[in-house]
Amino acid sequence: SLSLHQLTWIHLSPLPTDAEVSCVVKQSCILPCSFQSLGEPILHWTQLKSPELRVHSFYSNQDQLGHQDQNFRGRTSLFLDQVSRGNASLLLRDVQLQDEGRYNCYTSTTEGYKGLIIRLNVDAPVSDIRIHQDGNRITCSSEGIYPQPELTWSTEPPSNMALQNRTTVHQTEEKLYDISSSLTGPDGPDLTYSCSIRTRRNQRRATFRELSPVTVTTDETLLPCSGLNGSETTVVWRFNHQTVLNQTGRSRSVSERWRKHVKDVSERGDLSLQGLDPDLEGNYSCESSDEDETMVTQITVKRGGEETRENS
Repeated sequence: SLSLHQLTWIHLSPLPTDAEVSCVVKQSCILPCSFQSLGEPILHWTQLKSPELRVHSFYSNQDQLGHQDQNFRGRTSLFLDQVSRGNASLLLRDVQLQDEGRYNCYTSTTEGYKGLIIRLNVDAPVSDIRIHQDGNRITCSSEGIYPQPELTWSTEPPSNMALQNRTTVHQTEEKLYDISSSLTGPDGPDLTYSCSIRTRRNQRRATFRELSPVTVTTDETLLPCSGLNGSETTVVWRFNHQTVLNQTGRSRSVSERWRKHVKDVSERGDLSLQGLDPDLEGNYSCESSDEDETMVTQITVKRGGEETRENS
């Protein structure tokens, strides 16, 4: 039978928040709690919802999970080797959006009992932004974000015209947010478009720049990439949306079709091509990204024949 100590936690009145913790969806997280260690402790973690959910209990020197709410089944543990030293912190694995909210850490010893309220904020940060051009429309999008993100556009150099954009936000069944925005604006080479997506936890930026078309008259050419510098930068070159190569630091993989054409790639991503056949005319794009930013450079390559060379 349950002792009075074991029942008290059910009736604790709401208390002010003692600590806030921010956790990332699908990762593990620690909710901190400590107590004055004297005798055999009774520990109860609950989520303060209506009705209150039992998250994890410990008494008689062992975990007691018979009444644990099924949402937390298999996802919670205490630091058992440290309970005797007054550590009642809870390890919560595979964090879900529904875990967000206030938690009560109730501890009872021969010295009395106390409740500690922890506020858990759950985030799904902006992890990946895609930006591409279709005609005179630039589209920027990202998925799986929480809470609802904000998206802003800018150009470099700044545009005198208002940037006409249409942004849509969609919430998935998992309550995560997908965001997409299309911009129809001043068009022209060497204008850089930037799209920033921000939440309370982080912000990522994507930029798009279309360079002037290149006419190739020999069978070799160098395509520039407005890349980011840094050892953690990833560079992806594409031709008409097909991947040509991936490069991160010193590791590079070139798709089979392109092995005879890729002569070299500089550290920042400039691409040397050779043996350019007529069917390799088209749109090339370089996407350079690190953990804060993605930069896309697009360039159209045309082959010039004898006439072009005579007229130049």
